[in-house]
Amino acid sequence: MIHYSLSCDNGHAFDGWFSGSDDFDRQVESGLLTCPVCNSASITKGLMAPQVSTARKQEQRKTALVDKAQREALEKLKQAVTEIRANSEDVGARFPEEARKIHYGEAEKRGIIGEAKSEEVRDLLEEGIEIMPLPTLPEDKN
Repeated sequence: MIHYSLSCDNGHAFDGWFSGSDDFDRQVESGLLTCPVCNSASITKGLMAPQVSTARKQEQRKTALVDKAQREALEKLKQAVTEIRANSEDVGARFPEEARKIHYGEAEKRGIIGEAKSEEVRDLLEEGIEIMPLPTLPEDKN
């Protein structure tokens, strides 16, 4: 993989990874490579210093990629939980009862969140009621 510093004709700078120099050229020629900011297809490579790879640098890169992936995954999870909470009714300890009412058509279909004991969760699942726990996020513990 080759890492290039790139810029568009509007001066936006960004990075790109390519399987080789010919891969970069092919993507530019076919118009597949565009600026993530303004969508311009006029892309050029910037000046770059060669990078010497050592075992230590490779391990640091692997760790950084894992850390970055974990941070990105946690951020997506936080966004999903925030959206679920914003679009659901919190029924608290009445969760098992409300979930059953919705499942059996006795109450309007809507998103709900709340609390249930492990035995109640098991019973709901055995009845075929689809439920899912919301994850406890690090900031929830503070």
